[in-house]
Amino acid sequence: MRSKLPKVLQPLAGRPLLEHVIATAETLSPKKICVVYGHGGEQVLEQFTARPIEWALQEPQLGTGHAVQQAMPFLHDDEVVVIVYGDVPLVESTTIQKLAAAAAAGPAILTVIEDDPTGYGRIVRDPRGAVSAIVEHKDADDEQLRIAEVNTGLLACPVKQLAPWLDALKADNAQGEYYLTDVVASAVADGTAVTAVVGDSATEVMGINDKAQLAVAERAFQLRAANALFTAGVTIIDPSRIDVRGTLECGSDVTIDVNTIFIGTVTLGDNVTIGPNCVISNTTIAAGTTVNANCVLEDAAVGERCDIGPFARLRPGAEIKQQARVGNFVEIKKSVLGVGSKANHLTYLGDAQVGDNVNVGCGTITCNYDGANKHQTVIGDGAFIGSGVELVAPVNIGAGATIGAGSTIGKDAPEGELTLERAKQTTIKGWRRPKKNK
Repeated sequence: MRSKLPKVLQPLAGRPLLEHVIATAETLSPKKICVVYGHGGEQVLEQFTARPIEWALQEPQLGTGHAVQQAMPFLHDDEVVVIVYGDVPLVESTTIQKLAAAAAAGPAILTVIEDDPTGYGRIVRDPRGAVSAIVEHKDADDEQLRIAEVNTGLLACPVKQLAPWLDALKADNAQGEYYLTDVVASAVADGTAVTAVVGDSATEVMGINDKAQLAVAERAFQLRAANALFTAGVTIIDPSRIDVRGTLECGSDVTIDVNTIFIGTVTLGDNVTIGPNCVISNTTIAAGTTVNANCVLEDAAVGERCDIGPFARLRPGAEIKQQARVGNFVEIKKSVLGVGSKANHLTYLGDAQVGDNVNVGCGTITCNYDGANKHQTVIGDGAFIGSGVELVAPVNIGAGATIGAGSTIGKDAPEGELTLERAKQTTIKGWRRPKKNK
């Protein structure tokens, strides 16, 4: 991968490759999950310290068969073990379930039909259709090279059968490694039937070995996510230009425009419209709301029938009540914007409690930070804040109050009254603008 980050920690849809594999395995409620780790092991362990996982160190790394040997002390003879790979992140739980079920009485391998099987081990079957061998591409004859069914490497087997076959593995190859695929040959030699479970898609079992393959897997993952959203009735303008890096739940009649990124847990209510080029992270958006183009929403909550953006930013703790309006180049942080209230242009609201039906004029800011601590601004219902106002917190603006444009307000303003603060206007006669030196 040409990276300081171990391959299994490379990000796919915002999560490490290994995280995808573990999460898929967890959906099957296994008795235990054992991860065999080697290269970059400390980084891998740190990433998953909170997960109930058994860890088996493979040192040195002597092939896939040797890796599985490291996990055997964690297994019991009455169990079935399913072997999957940390760099094969797209395999689905239904596929693993089929493989595990097929291995109830004996070894089972997952195969797939490849349009171009070049480089893959071919699955050779006997006249009855049973697996008789896995022949590597370099060792295959002309007839075997025409076989399109190939080995994926995924295997399931009763532990009591697998153990002696692993013990019998030999490293008599150019790489000096113990190959898990040799278990199949041992099973056939013992007269044990090997079941082949044919996967639905070659993409599902693709391995990741470089950044180009990582990009292919990313797009395959996102297309799968888009198809699931289509099935749920979501309108996606272009499924090749959406990224779901977490969990996206949608109500009915949701529309998502191009170049949208959803991170963490995002919920979109009925009739929500998301414009192009938006990034939405860990946010809930209620029914009937429109998020216009080029908005960034993070750890926010937006009520029903709101209008957000374009070019708006909702930072953590922003709560936008129903029918509120957040316009272009407005930033809101750790603040409540009340029912029907509006901040239409070029405004910053930080650590503020804004009541219902408040108008916040263009260029208004809450001066919430004194250089050491944050302070709160409270604006009562029905207040009108003129353009270019600075509200120096802590400060309270009473209900129905009007603040004149261009004011700097550092003291509480009474409700129902016009409050303004402006210096006397002065003209300096004869003043000239400075000029650049030639």
